[in-house]
Amino acid sequence: MEVLRFCELDKRAQSSAKGLTIGDRKRLEIARALATGPKLLLLDETMAGLTPQEQVQGTELIRKIRDSGITIIIVEHIMHVIMNICDRILCINYGQEIAKGTPAEVANNRAVIEAYLGKE
Repeated sequence: MEVLRFCELDKRAQSSAKGLTIGDRKRLEIARALATGPKLLLLDETMAGLTPQEQVQGTELIRKIRDSGITIIIVEHIMHVIMNICDRILCINYGQEIAKGTPAEVANNRAVIEAYLGKE
């Protein structure tokens, strides 16, 4: 129950997983991982398919996990999420590292801009 409370799912504890929203199901998946007591959490596309409000809730949860002392490695393509929760970013294009650093450094990197926005 402590983990469900942490993930703000305690009020849904008696619900079937199939009856949960996509956002709640994703938080349930994270809760299941947290229940194992990890030091490192690997997350892959946790924001895919979520509404903007669910993305905000997911971002808050990931931030809360990070602030609890658990290291997080996240693969995510929704950039405003990454920019708001990550301390360091590694950007890959076609399997090759093109940039790494702080969110500001990566966002201003010419190779990243060209890869994701195209050349002028």
